[in-house]
Amino acid sequence: MSTTAVAQRLQSIWETPKSVWGWFATVDHKEIGIRYLVTAFLFMCVAGVEALIVRVQLARPDQALMSPEMYDQLFSMHGITMIFWYASPILSGFSNYLIPLMIGSRDMAYPRLNAFTYWSFLFSGILVYVAPFMGQAPHAGWFSYVPYTLYSYSPSRGMDFYAMALILFTISITAGGINFITTILKMRAPGMSINKMPLMCYSTMTMSFVGLFGMPALTAACIFLELDRRWGTHFFSPAAGGNPILWQQLFWFFGHPWVYIVFLPATAIVSMIIPVFSRRPIVGYSYVAVSTMLTGAVGFSVWMHHMFTDGMSDMTMSFFSAGSMMISIFTIVQIICWVVTMWKGRVVMTTAMYYALGTIAALVVGGLNGVVTGIIPLDWQAHNTYFIVGHIHYVLIGSNMFPVFAGLYYWYPKMTGRKLSETLGKWSFWIMFIGFNVGFFPMQIVGLLGMPRRIYTYPAGLGWSASNMIETVGAFALGIGILLSIINFVYSRRFGQIAGKNPWNADTLEWDLDSPPEPYSMVHLPTVITRHPLWDNHDESADPNDERILDNGRLTYITTWLDAKVVSIAKMPEETIAPMLLALTMALCLLALCFQLVYWACGGFGATLLVAFYWLWPREKGEEAL
Repeated sequence: MSTTAVAQRLQSIWETPKSVWGWFATVDHKEIGIRYLVTAFLFMCVAGVEALIVRVQLARPDQALMSPEMYDQLFSMHGITMIFWYASPILSGFSNYLIPLMIGSRDMAYPRLNAFTYWSFLFSGILVYVAPFMGQAPHAGWFSYVPYTLYSYSPSRGMDFYAMALILFTISITAGGINFITTILKMRAPGMSINKMPLMCYSTMTMSFVGLFGMPALTAACIFLELDRRWGTHFFSPAAGGNPILWQQLFWFFGHPWVYIVFLPATAIVSMIIPVFSRRPIVGYSYVAVSTMLTGAVGFSVWMHHMFTDGMSDMTMSFFSAGSMMISIFTIVQIICWVVTMWKGRVVMTTAMYYALGTIAALVVGGLNGVVTGIIPLDWQAHNTYFIVGHIHYVLIGSNMFPVFAGLYYWYPKMTGRKLSETLGKWSFWIMFIGFNVGFFPMQIVGLLGMPRRIYTYPAGLGWSASNMIETVGAFALGIGILLSIINFVYSRRFGQIAGKNPWNADTLEWDLDSPPEPYSMVHLPTVITRHPLWDNHDESADPNDERILDNGRLTYITTWLDAKVVSIAKMPEETIAPMLLALTMALCLLALCFQLVYWACGGFGATLLVAFYWLWPREKGEEAL
């Protein structure tokens, strides 16, 4: 057969049916990746509106634009949404779309499990947003400390929705982590040994391992919280032998490693972009890869620096203080490698590069004030002040949002086939960057002046008024900059310049595919001999009879984890609605538990089991259930 005939055959095998059923049943990693990106971006927009309303309330002293309870709900929903339903899922969107293309695979290791992770993420987000429409939103911040969140102090159902939504969310993250680890270790193209992987693979794999070890603590904490609130247990009640500090231990054992889950893949985006627009390979590839993995590992030795004010021994505090400072070394290594790469290269200033440089600037500030909070006496003074709020936003926006926008401007041509407007993109960057610094740098100053976190209003005459007005202006400027990019995304989707395969002259395998890629991704599964397959002189065969076509079904290679030698061929599953139904029945079961509707919850659990049986029921020989 000719190459065209082979492509047509692969198209018929891999293409998702263009129907309502196909939309719900797709297991195509590219479609799922885009859904992650769009859904997480929408959650970010909702959280951004919530933040702007909060900033209006705090712009001037003694304002009463809303009740204290509404204020608590708004800032809590903002934090919960940004931390959980934006920061990590949007990075999962990039990884879902790009990792199989980067490593020369036709799909993720478990396509149906991949679809399930998206649907469970979506339904968990819907579940947590049911509460505000009932007037009972979570109101205790994203960390939800007990005893304030126990029934005695929080009798509304907002915290029930919080706990149940997070349980479903942790299931999504855990399943996704298993999928990413298996895909990266076992699905790489022949020849792509572990020291030739794109750096994004190291960050995604580290993120996945951190999630696997950290998420069970959050799941347990949410289960304990719900049992204490509604079912008569006393995990956190001192009067009955419980301990409220247990919540903090469980939550922050997950919570601080979570910072690196939303940080490492974002910095990997910067590591992918800077070499391309510096026109040379990254300096210190091995150092960046090792620093990434060590950041994830050492991140588990830092969680108690959130608890220095709780009271603990000097030895314990010293250990976690040292860990807090040591972890900054690994970030410094990455920044040095980025800077030297640019210094040794020929920098091309595209919009994506602007956002990458903005990331470095914000990361330096956020990293430095993060190291400062590891100093125990200073942490005692700054704890629960706006200094910490400024630090969190420098870290999360500087090392997450800016890289996300860099990645969108970089990979948008690959995903859509059209380039974004560089002029509008650069305007968006500068307005975002200036607004970001104007909005959040004064928070550190006003925090050192004594302004506490989570206050509804403040009296005049304390020296905080001017800073708060400046912060509000900066927040709105940041929102305007984001709006310009949204306009750019929408306009360019239809009217943007045609991109072609590789508009940036990039070096990784995804840029050798059509823009956007075909459902089967590639006709010939590639082989790899260097870290930069599109910059080397390796000549790929174009013989349509080449065994690397694998056109007898939904097939792709399985390779060894270390040297990427082919050991077998995997048969990938076709579309099914089972992942969506499983996530839906689990969400309905948890929703019933929010209202203590035991019989309905049992019915939801039974439906979940039935869908799981349908999913795992033996099929024709060779077809995988996952």
